[in-house]
Amino acid sequence: MKKSVATVALSLGLGLGATAAFADCGDVTIASMNWQSAEVLAALDAIILSEGYGCNATVISGDTVPTITSMVERGQPDIAPEGWVDLVPEVIARGTEEGRLVKGALALSDGAVQGWWIPKYLADANPDIKTIDDALAHPDLFPDSEDPSKGAVFNGPQGWGGTVVTTQLFKAYGGEEKGFKLIDTGSAAGLDGSIARAYENKQGWVGYYWAPTALLGKYEMVKLEHGVPYDAEAWTSCNANADCADPQKNDWPGDTVQTIMTSKFAETAPADVKAYLDTRSWSNATVNGLMAWMTDNQATGDDGARHFLKENEEIWTKWVSPEAAEKIKAAL
Repeated sequence: MKKSVATVALSLGLGLGATAAFADCGDVTIASMNWQSAEVLAALDAIILSEGYGCNATVISGDTVPTITSMVERGQPDIAPEGWVDLVPEVIARGTEEGRLVKGALALSDGAVQGWWIPKYLADANPDIKTIDDALAHPDLFPDSEDPSKGAVFNGPQGWGGTVVTTQLFKAYGGEEKGFKLIDTGSAAGLDGSIARAYENKQGWVGYYWAPTALLGKYEMVKLEHGVPYDAEAWTSCNANADCADPQKNDWPGDTVQTIMTSKFAETAPADVKAYLDTRSWSNATVNGLMAWMTDNQATGDDGARHFLKENEEIWTKWVSPEAAEKIKAAL
């Protein structure tokens, strides 16, 4: 008989009611952040811990800052499967130093990625284009629809950090001097639409995007190299600062995305449960493809998690014990 995986939306500032615990694991609260990749990972952990290890897993809604802060200050929830470490470095450092938080596996094995991308079909046809400088040397391959004599670099909407950085990199790499215009796509939908149109018509496209996303699961893109090493001081003071007048070339740092647990949970959880959370990790390519399936099928996080488990035994069975694997398979 299947155990249910409860999903509730509770304020992290309120107490979390306890329910009857399974003797071999007990109650486990798992934070589901309000974006697709985090939602499906929380659902996946809930199913695996529930069905494979006998935990009484409850998924609660959250967001990065309040969730991690609550884990440090209140000891709840027990697990944040997709913690964007670089967004709350001081909170996580304090929680770790004070013995309140423990880091588990990298949720994304290759980290979250931002930068400038081109379609794979264009990269395949032009193998010499590897870097931003290489792309900007060919405005003819990325024509602006309104002025084909110019190339176009597509940016995100106003208000995004990635939009500020792309604007600064456009200056640093001399985009205007090299015959390009920086295109304000106006919204997330506008940015997505520009990639979709380019793909459907096999046209040139270069611009800002990130992973993991459902769109990159549908349209295969290649990230351009920056051609220079990462300079953290310059990044903070200028590349990510819209008021800096003289930005220089810089690499775009990746974001560490890691599973975070409370120390209390990490110390009291069964060894095989802790081992799972120290091992479970998937790539951007895997998540992109899964989110594309979820988007196409209007699937929930739980739907996506079950689809992943049914279709990717070769990945997830390496994360769990053989006994847990058999229980999970039987429950699907």
